[in-house]
Amino acid sequence: MAIEIVDHSRLPWEIPLGSRMAIHDASSQRLYVEADLTQFGRLRATPEQANYLLNVLRARAGTKVRVFNGRDGEWAAEIADVSKRTCILALAGPTRAQVQGPDIDYLFAPLKRTRLDYMVQKATEMGVRRLRPVITRHTISERINLERLRANAIEAAEQCGVLWVPEVLEPVKLDRLLATWNIGSVSERQLIFADEGAAIANPIEALQAVPRGPLAVLIGPEGGFHADERTVLRAQPFTHPISLGPRIIRADTAAVAALALVNAVLGDWGQ
Repeated sequence: MAIEIVDHSRLPWEIPLGSRMAIHDASSQRLYVEADLTQFGRLRATPEQANYLLNVLRARAGTKVRVFNGRDGEWAAEIADVSKRTCILALAGPTRAQVQGPDIDYLFAPLKRTRLDYMVQKATEMGVRRLRPVITRHTISERINLERLRANAIEAAEQCGVLWVPEVLEPVKLDRLLATWNIGSVSERQLIFADEGAAIANPIEALQAVPRGPLAVLIGPEGGFHADERTVLRAQPFTHPISLGPRIIRADTAAVAALALVNAVLGDWGQ
């Protein structure tokens, strides 16, 4: 949980909302909440949030934080009605309007625990909408704690200032994923996957040929995709292989590299 006591003097509550739409105040600590955010609303902190605020940080009534729920933007809040084990978050008003970021799914072969935590955190910082484990032939770790993934995504979102938490989807086998791709979708989602054998060596050039719209980025397991999997991936009309350079890099590093490239060419970095 990434919350700290906020220096009240550094929170410009009186600044008109429109003048700071795209600015994230890194000095302000944030909480993700499930409830709707409304003017003068009051939210009860979860037991975990209350414990962190009151017992770890020693926050008191009047301490200011910011809250977001992925729907209603970011709001200023103040700790109120403190008791031994709980507290109320009193909403003061909006500080940033809701934005959703690029429509990018991040699909990944599960890694070992610590590196998987890192990868989920970085993907969240990169602004992905959804996280989904994909089981491949070379996948080493198939036991996935989805609650842990979501907890890591929430913590990363609280820290980095994004206004949404990526949805964590159930694991799926690669062949099933490809067989059901875009079924029921309103618009076709393009799938970009890391492939050391991509025909175009320059990933920027390869990405410039990808149609704009909903996207997904797929990173395979340590050791890469099986040859048969690569053949099937390349045969799909919606897939686009990209190279991540001449060096062998770990899967968690590949996640950051691929998502950075996609955001720069097709995402919201240039907007």
